[in-house]
Amino acid sequence: MAKILVVDDAEFLRVRLTKMLGTDGYEVFQAENGATAVSMYKEMQPDVVLMDVTMPEMDGLTALKEIVGFDAKARVIMLTALGQESVVLEAVKSGARDFIVKPFEHDRVTKAITKLLA
Repeated sequence: MAKILVVDDAEFLRVRLTKMLGTDGYEVFQAENGATAVSMYKEMQPDVVLMDVTMPEMDGLTALKEIVGFDAKARVIMLTALGQESVVLEAVKSGARDFIVKPFEHDRVTKAITKLLA
């Protein structure tokens, strides 16, 4: 099954996504910020990354650019809060394949991942 890297500074969200995706049969790994995500991506090369935009140490946009710079075929889905439309536009221009607005439904996350893996 596919490897998913979940990146968010909110532990409860990482745990929620890990349980949700684990139930769907995915192998899930967690990172608490963009800097950790970049190093984990280079080491593990996950199939999909779910990444929050706003995080300490290194934000999601910077991490996205570093990951795409390392692997142009990276499949990254950005997790955004309502009202971050300009950030979403920049993320898509920078290589994000999709975005999910928080709070999200299980169905929306599954559909986004399935679409990228097809």
